[in-house]
Amino acid sequence: MKTPVYRALGVVSVALGVLGAALPLLPTTPFLILAAYFFARSHPEWEAKLLAHPKAGPAIRAWRDHGAIPLAAKRLAVVLMSISALGGWLSLPEPWRYLPAGIAVIVLGWMWTRPSL
Repeated sequence: MKTPVYRALGVVSVALGVLGAALPLLPTTPFLILAAYFFARSHPEWEAKLLAHPKAGPAIRAWRDHGAIPLAAKRLAVVLMSISALGGWLSLPEPWRYLPAGIAVIVLGWMWTRPSL
């Protein structure tokens, strides 16, 4: 029973990761890491394909082996979340304008506690 559910969740995670490559607010790598987790339990061949991917594979292996986030990804996250927070500040009404910056502070604070590779 678990195998089909894990396989379906892996496919959904890959689909969300692919969408995240095109949509600015949807992250790609976390969904691919999640897909690798599900495929490790349901379809090892698909997991191997994710791990062998030239762009996503190194980030998935770094997270799996060391809980690490590449330094370049951390820097890019700071830039992109700062742009999003500024955009929210300039375009959202009063109580909501603080939300993007608050989320960015929480996410970036957690991200910088992870090891870098």
